[in-house]
Amino acid sequence: MAKKFYVVWQGVKPGIYTSWAQAKAQIDGQKAAQYMGFDSEAAAKKAFAAPYTLALKQRNQKATVKPAQVNQVTSSTPKSQHPIAIYCDGACSPNPGKAGTGIAIYQQQQLSDLWYGLYDEHGTNNSAELLGLLMAFRIAKTFVDRNLTVEVLSDSRYSIDCITKWAEGWQKKGWTRGKGEEIKNLALIKECFNSYKSLKHAIAISYVKGHANIEGNELADRMAVLARNSKQIELVPYKDSLDIQTILAMHSG
Repeated sequence: MAKKFYVVWQGVKPGIYTSWAQAKAQIDGQKAAQYMGFDSEAAAKKAFAAPYTLALKQRNQKATVKPAQVNQVTSSTPKSQHPIAIYCDGACSPNPGKAGTGIAIYQQQQLSDLWYGLYDEHGTNNSAELLGLLMAFRIAKTFVDRNLTVEVLSDSRYSIDCITKWAEGWQKKGWTRGKGEEIKNLALIKECFNSYKSLKHAIAISYVKGHANIEGNELADRMAVLARNSKQIELVPYKDSLDIQTILAMHSG
């Protein structure tokens, strides 16, 4: 895996960090944190020498990839052109702590809707991601009922694996892990799994790399952070203009 470099312009200690864990420690709990990942040390140093707003503008100019064009996505089914793509994401700061969930919906590769909410004062990254997957399934059903196929995309391998790999085995063991170990987020996992079973004939679930300038994932991330910062409990539609560059300039998680 290629090494990443993380620039923190505003946080506990601004600087360049060589791991996400180091960078995350500088921004957790910082409402006005400014940070970004880069593929090379030279790019990180160049960005750190300039204002965050310039780096954000340059990144946003590159964030034009549409769902069906993303090479980083690996699907659980053979690649196909799905008329509907639903990106889901969760944000939590600190972890555990204040959490929110965001959704971005594309129809025929065009952004059609954004949703945000499900604020939880005592959430976790994993619970927020599972809620995102659950909401994506519920939205997917409205399209499946119209005989449309749907791709659900998440940057949480944990959430995807819970539903597509582990849940069936856990269910057979009476919803326990090996040696009777407790399963965290069990109620959410059960609900997600039941929804998935009823939809699996018409949906694909794909993993998409987070913080990689993939438009749908980035927009879902902004909605998750908006939900967390605004403490929006109900999942509601984003009613401002769907201007992609403006939304990408919002706080990220």
